[in-house]
Amino acid sequence: MPATTSSSATSLSELDRRIVLATQAGLPLDPRPFHRVAHMIGASPELVGARLKAMLASGQIRRIGVVPNHYRLGYVANGMTVWDVPDRCVARYGERIGALDFVSHCYHRPRHRPVWPYNLFAMVHGENRTVVREKAAVIANMLGNDCTDHDVLFSKRILKKTGLRLGQPQTSSSRY
Repeated sequence: MPATTSSSATSLSELDRRIVLATQAGLPLDPRPFHRVAHMIGASPELVGARLKAMLASGQIRRIGVVPNHYRLGYVANGMTVWDVPDRCVARYGERIGALDFVSHCYHRPRHRPVWPYNLFAMVHGENRTVVREKAAVIANMLGNDCTDHDVLFSKRILKKTGLRLGQPQTSSSRY
């Protein structure tokens, strides 16, 4: 659930740390998840909500969001589409591509020429590889002549996706 920044993890209050530990693997599947978390950590639901908002505002956590399991939703083909576009266009295209309903994330990465010419990445999900390629063609059409090269890199296996996880405090006898 909350993705924390490494520099802020050590400055969490004890209450905030308990909230992060209780939610970092995801909010409970409950119509009132803050109530459930509050019960787990011995606080009020209002306080849990207020502390999460405060941690978001301070940057101690980056986001609270849904992370769907695309495979369980029937989207078994995942393709990282990679694009070579002028650097001056990356932000503009990234926003447009990231807003597409079939793209889960889109970001800018540096090129490593001559081996790797791509600087814009977008993860596309589909029911099969043909559908993913069709969706990549939609992106290619958006990019037009600004795209000089692209590819689709398909996933071969499912990797566990998690952000930073806080561990339980260690006792002095368990440290190396």
